[in-house]
Amino acid sequence: MNTNDPDDFRPRFRRFEGQAAVRTERIPLSVRTLSSNALFQGEHEIGIEHHGALYRLKITRQGKLILNK
Repeated sequence: MNTNDPDDFRPRFRRFEGQAAVRTERIPLSVRTLSSNALFQGEHEIGIEHHGALYRLKITRQGKLILNK
């Protein structure tokens, strides 16, 4: 289970009197980041073991990531 607050990953908004929400600059987070190249090492699918269950992380033909259990 993810222990991070999901709102920490969304852009921050500032409200002004009489105006709708205005997008402000993103606040950098201290989240460990890995490149997909480092994870996949030329493959299109990897396995991730989490609490005894095996998940499959795949790169689609469109270059997107899909996680399946």
